[in-house]
Amino acid sequence: MRLFAAIYPPPAAVTDLAARVAALRVGRASAAGVPVRLADPAHLHLTLAFLGEVPDDGLVDVESTLGLAAESFRAGRGSSPRLRLGGGGSFGQGRSTVLWVDVRGETEALDTLARLIRDGLRRAGLPHDEKPFRAHLTIARPGDRVDPADVHADRETLHEYAGPEWPADELVLVRSHLGPSPHHTRLAAWPL
Repeated sequence: MRLFAAIYPPPAAVTDLAARVAALRVGRASAAGVPVRLADPAHLHLTLAFLGEVPDDGLVDVESTLGLAAESFRAGRGSSPRLRLGGGGSFGQGRSTVLWVDVRGETEALDTLARLIRDGLRRAGLPHDEKPFRAHLTIARPGDRVDPADVHADRETLHEYAGPEWPADELVLVRSHLGPSPHHTRLAAWPL
């Protein structure tokens, strides 16, 4: 199973962001008529830890680890962190270009939660991505199918974006299904 731990923004935040994304240049077909890969609004999430492939018999350990991390996080906070989507930018160049929206608000809480999760996964001997955590929400993977000037213009458009504030009140374990019709399945969730 291909797994990750995430926080999902509420529908109101996704709807607000989707209106902004609809105006971006990368959302249109490229000059060659090739559509750009925009993220499905139903899949928009903040990845706290990407585990990758985990054997079926490891699911219980993953759930236990995430449950303990969520419990420890709640005990140290007393309330859900308040977040908002706003600003944005891009990672990579050419084929590896990713357009993203920034996360603002109580982001130090997300850093703490990501660290608790990753420390727990490490102690349990479970796989996870070791890349440094950077709170963001991927909205498009234009790759080399669009003019770099369009990506630059979209970064500028996102720079001005400020979505509604919302409480990050749930940690979710998600299974990612790849293939011709990729989708996500929520396997478990814990309150924050």
